[in-house]
Amino acid sequence: MRRLPIVFACMLSGVCAAAGAAVPALAGSAAPAVASSLPSAHAGPDLKDIAIFTRTFEIIKQAYVEPVSDHALMQSALRGMLSGLDPHSEFLDARALRQFDEDTSGEYAGLGIEVAEVKGTLRIIAPIDGTPAQKAGIRAGDTILGIDGKAIDPDALDAALDALRGKPGSVITLTILHAGASQPINLRLVREFIQVPSVRSRVLAPGFAYLRISQFQADTASELQRQLDALQRKDGPLRGAVLDLRSNPGGLVTAAVAVADDFLDSGVIVSTRGRLPQSDTIFRATPGDLLHGAPLVVLIDGGTASAAEIVAGALKDNHRAVLMGRRSFGKGSVQSVLPLPDGAAIKLTTARYYTPDGDSIQARGISPDIELADNLRVSVSKAPELSSREADLLGHLGGSGNVAASSGGTGTLAAEDWWLDQALHVLQALAATRARPAAAASAP
Repeated sequence: MRRLPIVFACMLSGVCAAAGAAVPALAGSAAPAVASSLPSAHAGPDLKDIAIFTRTFEIIKQAYVEPVSDHALMQSALRGMLSGLDPHSEFLDARALRQFDEDTSGEYAGLGIEVAEVKGTLRIIAPIDGTPAQKAGIRAGDTILGIDGKAIDPDALDAALDALRGKPGSVITLTILHAGASQPINLRLVREFIQVPSVRSRVLAPGFAYLRISQFQADTASELQRQLDALQRKDGPLRGAVLDLRSNPGGLVTAAVAVADDFLDSGVIVSTRGRLPQSDTIFRATPGDLLHGAPLVVLIDGGTASAAEIVAGALKDNHRAVLMGRRSFGKGSVQSVLPLPDGAAIKLTTARYYTPDGDSIQARGISPDIELADNLRVSVSKAPELSSREADLLGHLGGSGNVAASSGGTGTLAAEDWWLDQALHVLQALAATRARPAAAASAP
């Protein structure tokens, strides 16, 4: 086992689910080796560009209304250089990298929301299940307009993001504009120590399981296996399962690959392609389907992004699952975290990923096999469709490659979560169809 730092499908907030987690060595290497192997043949920037940069630096130092340090200017230049590439590349100073490491552990003090910078605003990608944000009624597609009575400054979004964090027990008031609403509301939240379990499960009906993955962390696949084993030890072999990936902002590529592999016996799961040789990888399934071929329905929506789209695409293209819901977010890029001196790093988009059919979903998303309409009875934790996607993010990468063509439930379930109720109906129909040939073959 080696560490594979170049295969992160970072979540939309810029948080990878488990940076540096031990994974099989497929086509990567340790971060220092990646950094040292970068091509160095480029002659460097044009001398005229260097002269313009130097002169601009001097002018700011001499004429800006307030004194500014050389260090602050260089840090700003680095941030601008990375942010000008795409929405997911960024410079991480030592403080930001420490916060990044905190995020990757799945434990932090805050509100439990995934946030993206969209056209100068802070847009909610998804509230994490069971957190203060979700309990307060914050939904995917909402916009944060203010924090503690102060309007969000479009030029200081990083500071606004920092303000969302704080000591457990501390109070924060967010001014929220719900998607589709005309007037904002104020929500008072109490920060908590967020420890996010990535997998939840329960029995929907006899023989049919519900599997919810909220994000992809290092232990997601093993936790999924543990919970599935527990369900089947208690109630016997499953006849089918619903895998809920709604409002899942992504995480670690290798975790997504492992989850897809849990339901596949063979075939390509995902491939990545970039300019560096280390970026070109193909992940393939290994024998062993935890459901032993039982039907699988996957729920997706506009908040299903990144690593979650890898799983959805793999199961769809390998004809292993029926996808239901709405078109996914469309983040089809991979980020690498590369170290710099003095404890800093850069998070750089180094590859696109491709579904087994060779399709790039970048800025396009994945279309469900069965599209579902919004329903007001859907619980707030199962968020309505996002009003923004990867294609709406400023400076997003363009798409590449091929373009993919695009009873069971109880009344209580239908009232709580109409989409899930519809998924259970389809799942039970698939299970009944699968059982009929077996019954016919055993008849005298």
